Amino acid sequence: MNKPIFALDIGTRSVIGLLMEKIEDKYHLIDYYMLEHHERSMLDGQIHDVVSVADIIGQVKQHLEDRHQIKLEQACVAAAGRALKTKRVTSVTSISKQPIINTDDILLLELEAVQQAQYQLANGEEETSQHYYCVGYSVLRYKLDNEEIGSLIDQQGEAAEVEIIATFLPKVVVESLLSALQRADLRLEALTLEPIAAIQVLIPPSMRRLNVALVDIGAGTSDIALTSEGTVTAYGMVPKAGDEITEALSDHYLLDFHQAEQCKRELTIHNQATIEDILGFAQEITLEETLEHILPAVEQLAHDISQEIITLNGGKAPKAVMLVGGGSQTPALSRVLANRLQLPENRVAIREVQAIPSLTKQDDLPVGPDFVTPIGIAIAAKQNPVHYISVMVNNRTVRLFEMKNLTVADGLLTAGLQIKKLYGKPGLAAIIEYNGKQITLPGGFGKPPLIYINDQAANIDDSIINGDKIDIIQGEDGEQAEMTLQELIGEPKLITIFYQEEPYSIAGITKVNGREVPADYLLQDGDIVLYQATITLEHFLDDFSIQRDPFSTFTVWIDNQEQKFAKYVSPMLLNGAQVQPYSTLKDGDILEAKPLSTPCLSDILVDLEISYLVELKIIYNQRPLTLSQELVKVYRDGEQLRLHEAIRDQDRLQIQQQKQKSFIFQDIFRFISLDLTQATGKVELLRNGNPATFFEPLQPNDQIEIKLENN
Repeated sequence: MNKPIFALDIGTRSVIGLLMEKIEDKYHLIDYYMLEHHERSMLDGQIHDVVSVADIIGQVKQHLEDRHQIKLEQACVAAAGRALKTKRVTSVTSISKQPIINTDDILLLELEAVQQAQYQLANGEEETSQHYYCVGYSVLRYKLDNEEIGSLIDQQGEAAEVEIIATFLPKVVVESLLSALQRADLRLEALTLEPIAAIQVLIPPSMRRLNVALVDIGAGTSDIALTSEGTVTAYGMVPKAGDEITEALSDHYLLDFHQAEQCKRELTIHNQATIEDILGFAQEITLEETLEHILPAVEQLAHDISQEIITLNGGKAPKAVMLVGGGSQTPALSRVLANRLQLPENRVAIREVQAIPSLTKQDDLPVGPDFVTPIGIAIAAKQNPVHYISVMVNNRTVRLFEMKNLTVADGLLTAGLQIKKLYGKPGLAAIIEYNGKQITLPGGFGKPPLIYINDQAANIDDSIINGDKIDIIQGEDGEQAEMTLQELIGEPKLITIFYQEEPYSIAGITKVNGREVPADYLLQDGDIVLYQATITLEHFLDDFSIQRDPFSTFTVWIDNQEQKFAKYVSPMLLNGAQVQPYSTLKDGDILEAKPLSTPCLSDILVDLEISYLVELKIIYNQRPLTLSQELVKVYRDGEQLRLHEAIRDQDRLQIQQQKQKSFIFQDIFRFISLDLTQATGKVELLRNGNPATFFEPLQPNDQIEIKLENN
């Protein structure tokens, strides 16, 4: 017999070895042997005990060698899809000063996002030194100023961003596989990934334009791969699988885990099983009655798988789902998963070994979906093996994991070169103060890096092969900032203003460091630029040194405290209307100056919110009468002022507070004219119709009468 293909499926619960041969364009299964691990030496697809796993591999190898009298020296293996890590990352860059102009700029932005994903992945691991290979990434969307856009080339705006989903494989996964093979006296013939293995045999390249999900449901995990637009677009893993159903059976029927696993297999094959619980009670159970007890676990498993599929597929369900692996036979799983993905039930199907088109049909083929992945490993590892290549990146040897067409970009990522730092820095900026605010005059754009492959000019997306020498030369820095005053503010425009019927021509105010400079003045770092494009009244008066200042406030000193009153300065008139200091003047405007106005003492006291009177309203002899008393006395140069007296600018006033007293009857005589000398009879004082005295307190609205009797 020709030298057979020896493939190993190193799973969480068992190791399956297969011997296959290629006959023309078909693959023929010669033999297979499965052996379960004696202990938990594999967890979630990762080898935790290399010696123990190597021992099982050795026994499988020995069994097949003895049966076929051959010597097996090399094997095709697969890295678990559950070892793959995916990260969704967004990278944002400012393009207000340096716009994106070509595909290289966009690629560098994408690679920056991939590097961010690498850093996040490393920082999220307990072993921060663990290295991950990027085995591919897909662009989910581009955005310009937070709006989704088809392409960023030649776009103008403030910020450009790209969102990618990147896939990584840890180096330790490959190394542990190699170590286990070496201990079993085997060399690595070819390496693939488990999700790729299943897809390779079930979904040929001609069908990969369809958006299809393949889910390999094993014991501890469910591996997911998606195809679309002719390629495999994403990989993922859910840390739940057939063991969740086994545990549900164990909990309900009080079985140990191994008994529950055997029960699950019998139910799947025969639709019934005989069990004996930990109390020694035996019973017959059927698949139908068991289903209601395991349905919550099935629902949860379907929920987790569907959520991961939708996440990997850009937020939507695929067109169809293929299920393989032993856990795919879980009762009701395909139906529940179809409901979760809102797909018809016939769009979620279990695929068995017989569905592999490149496999010869033979009577002794293993039955069911369990062997799809092992057979796929043998076929895919030969058809699409994964290799390592070595390249030199800036005189440093870098090994890359070859799962796709490798490019210069992959070399940069693996070498750990920071994408942003490859661009030339922008030229030195100048910082100036412009109208009281600091602004930056940017330098020239930095240039992109120069890339050479084997001393030949290249682009970042050019392919690389084993032995290539890649040189990345830092892009040139931009030139220092250079801008003239005129470039900053433009050409000032003259306007004519008529003040007191005389014409005045004036332009916007422009000064650098307090002095006038020519328009071609080259701005320097630290310059202070004052530019007022519009002319205000205040600037106009200042520029022509007009002595009449309509904006000096009216000032009064109250008990040596300065008080300013702008309201007593009559404003200038602009085109016949009141004008403020900050009012803008236009060409042809007419200004007129008016004299000041003068307030009286009562005006000042009101403005200062000083209460200077307290009043009481009463009725005197059927007529309203208002009584008042002063609360303050105001003096100027020692002389008491009346409320109506005029107050002059810069007057110094003194205010004396007066104690407020209650109004009494005799206060009325200060506000009425009454000649008591003419009275010949009795004088009668009445308050609200009752007799009153001179010292009787008064209240608002009191009715007061004074009656004089003449004999």
